[in-house]
Amino acid sequence: MTTTDRPWSVLSRHVDFRRLFIGSSISLLGSSVTLVALPLTAVVYLKASPAEMGLLGALALLPHLVLGIPVGVWVNQWPYRRILIVTDITQAILLGLVPVLAALGVLAMWHLYAVVLLTGVAGLFETVTAQSFTPRLVRRDQLLPANSTLMLSNTTVNTTGSALGGLLVSALSAPLALIVDAASFVASALCKSRIREAGRNPAPAAQNKQHLAGLRTVFAHRILRPVILAAGVGAFAGQAQTVVLVLYLVRDVGLPSGLIGLLIAFSGIAGVAGAAVATRVTRWLGPGPAFTMGMFLSAAGGVVLAGAVGSLVTAFAILMVAQFLRGVGPSLYGVNQQTFRQTLVPADMLSQVNATWRFLIYGGMSLGALLGGLIGTVLGLRLTLVATSCLMLLGAGIAWSSPVRELREL
Repeated sequence: MTTTDRPWSVLSRHVDFRRLFIGSSISLLGSSVTLVALPLTAVVYLKASPAEMGLLGALALLPHLVLGIPVGVWVNQWPYRRILIVTDITQAILLGLVPVLAALGVLAMWHLYAVVLLTGVAGLFETVTAQSFTPRLVRRDQLLPANSTLMLSNTTVNTTGSALGGLLVSALSAPLALIVDAASFVASALCKSRIREAGRNPAPAAQNKQHLAGLRTVFAHRILRPVILAAGVGAFAGQAQTVVLVLYLVRDVGLPSGLIGLLIAFSGIAGVAGAAVATRVTRWLGPGPAFTMGMFLSAAGGVVLAGAVGSLVTAFAILMVAQFLRGVGPSLYGVNQQTFRQTLVPADMLSQVNATWRFLIYGGMSLGALLGGLIGTVLGLRLTLVATSCLMLLGAGIAWSSPVRELREL
C-alpha cells in the first residue's frame, strides 16, 4: 500500500480537513453514547411504552423525509464553516437540556420527542454541510482517501461508542450520560471554528432557489442515476433486514445476549477493516467495480445469516462470516458513493445533491423498517432475511448492469 493509499495520510497534508475530521469524530463519539443513553432514558427513567418508543424512533428520521431536499438549497446560501459551528452548538444545548430537566424532576417524553426531532434537523444540516465541505478542504485526487478516513473514523467510533455509552449509563444514569454528548458537540464546534476556509458558495441566489435541482442533477447523470437507484434499493432492504436481526438471533438461532453483542461488535470491526482497505481496493478494481462488489458482499451477508443452522457453535461460526460480509460491504460502497458525488457534481450543486441523497436513502430506510416488521410477522424471520437479501441483490444488479460496472477511474 502506497502512502497516498493510506486513509490517514490525507490528515497530515490538509490541516483544515484534519480539523473537520477531529471535530466530527469527537461529536460522533458523543452521539454514539446518546444512541444508548437516550432510549434508556425513555425506557428506564420515563417508563416509555412500545408505541412511545416507536414514535421516538420515527421522529429521528422525520427530518430527512420532510426537509431532505430543501436543506441542500439552504446550506448553499451560507458559509459551510458557520453552519457546522451553529449546528454543533445547537445540538449541545438541546442534549444538555435533558440531564438538567431530569435533575429538576420535570423530564417528560415530550421533551425527548422535541430533542430528537430538533437534533435530527441540526444533524441533517451538519451532515450535508460536511459532505459538501470536504471537496473544498482536500485536492480532488485526495477525495477517495479523505472519504476512507471519515468512514474509518465512523465505523471505529460507532463500534466503541455504544460500549462507552453502556458504561456511562451504568455509572451516571441514562439522563446524565447525555452530558458527554453535549460536551462533545462543544469540543467539535471549537475544532471546526479553527478551519481557515469559510466555505462560501459563489452560486447565484436564483440557482439556490431551485429546490428540485438536486433531483434533476442526480437522475440526469449516467453514473449517479444507477448509483442512487442501487443504493436506495440496498438501503431500503438493508434496514428491513436490520430491524429483525436481533429478534432472529434470539428466537430462531437461540443466541444468548453476550454472543449477540459480540456479533454486532464484530460487524463494526469488519467495517473498520473495510474502510481501512477501501482506498487500495478501489484503486485496484476501479471505483465502479468496488462499489458494486461492496453491495454484493452486503447482500451475501444476509443470505449467510439465514443459513445459520446446526449446533450453537456451528451457527455462531456462520453468523460471524455473515457479520464480516455485512461490515466490509457497506464500507466499500459507502466510501465510493460519496466520492462519486463529490467528484462528479459541480461545487455549486453539491449541497443539493447531498441533501437529495439523504432524502432518498434515509426516507427509503424508514419505509424499509416498516416493511421489515410486516414481512417478519407474515413470513417469519428467516424468510425475511432471505427476501431482503434478494432485494439487496437486485440493487447490486442495478449497478452491475449500468455504466458503473465499467467505471475504472474518476
